[in-house]
Amino acid sequence: MTLLALGINHRTATVAVRERVAFTPAQLESALVELRGLPEVHEAAVLSTCNRTELYCVTEPSGERAILDWLGHFHGLALEELTPCAYHYLDNDAARHLMRVAVGLDSMVLGEPQILGQLKEAYQSARQASGLGGELELLFQHTFAVAKQVRTRTGIGQNPVSVAYAAVSLASRIFDDFGRSRALLIGAGETIELVARHLREAGVRNMIVANRTRERAEVLAGEFNAEAISLNEIPDALARADIVISSTAAPLPILGKGMAERALKKRRHRPIFMVDIAVPRDIEPEVGDLDDIFLYTVDDLNEVIQENRRHRQAAADQAESLIEHGVHVWLHERRIRSSGELIRRYRDQAAEVREYSERQALARLARGEDPEEVLRLLAHQLTNRLLHRPTVALREASGGERRDLLTAAEALLLDSTSTKP
Repeated sequence: MTLLALGINHRTATVAVRERVAFTPAQLESALVELRGLPEVHEAAVLSTCNRTELYCVTEPSGERAILDWLGHFHGLALEELTPCAYHYLDNDAARHLMRVAVGLDSMVLGEPQILGQLKEAYQSARQASGLGGELELLFQHTFAVAKQVRTRTGIGQNPVSVAYAAVSLASRIFDDFGRSRALLIGAGETIELVARHLREAGVRNMIVANRTRERAEVLAGEFNAEAISLNEIPDALARADIVISSTAAPLPILGKGMAERALKKRRHRPIFMVDIAVPRDIEPEVGDLDDIFLYTVDDLNEVIQENRRHRQAAADQAESLIEHGVHVWLHERRIRSSGELIRRYRDQAAEVREYSERQALARLARGEDPEEVLRLLAHQLTNRLLHRPTVALREASGGERRDLLTAAEALLLDSTSTKP
């Protein structure tokens, strides 16, 4: 079996491609069932965020092409478009990649903490869909332990660095009096909660939270003394907003060009700063063509993100060292686990020989044969039957000059510390 990590991310694909390959929450369960149902796939988990879509699978050695074909077919994306953006890692490289993802070393924002929570959600989804077996279960558990160690022993998560932080930081550079601006936040998930927190810390007091379910918007708005609205109230709220930051899991855009034009007319063309963090995008790209709209996507946050990356690089170097140790430990444990099946088969084979010899000995005793003679014969037969196959293999290895097998056999079969049985 092969451990495979296959995916695309912000380094290999544009947001236009990433949003086409992203899995919505509604798609995830059926996707896991389909992926796990491929003949080549034995275990599977799917990680899908605004910056990456990754599949972690235990497969047959030939499984990579089948999985890539499935990913393209599921999203209606031609392989000619998908293949140049896709990367893959195998076995210990796949384990290393997962650990780097978990601690934020592979994120657009170095060390960002949200990815670990997203990875835990991906793990739970895979468990619920019966996508995990022993291999991925142990890998994810080990990865979470390594991530906790990195967070505890390095400073990689000390500063408030995230896509949400980068969005607010960029907005603060645009407005002279940032604290007097009104912000419209679309969505009510973890990212928007972080955006609201950073906005409040930056001095913004007037916020509107819009969400598909008004109840969830009210919960988040209550935490920040903000106004709560539903999505169909966005057109009116947009005319009052200086800043718009959006992050939902909606499959189609929520805010279109026509809506933005009407809002600008009501505002007498006072500018609006917008950041669309979502993948797929919440704001139609054409909105950015309007003269008084300044629209940014996650890919436009790189300048802010790179500045923060420099501050975290020392901690990242320390994290890389801890991950290398984590990969070494996981690989050692994996080798031990892989020997378990061989040990079981060998013990089962020895048990068959013992049971066969035992039945013969009991039959002789039942016929009245001398117990001492039966015992000697039992010991002789057991010795011959247990040593027959290893002896034949040693002779063949010797004739074939297989010094590697002979050396291994000496280490496995002979007790070098004693001449006594």
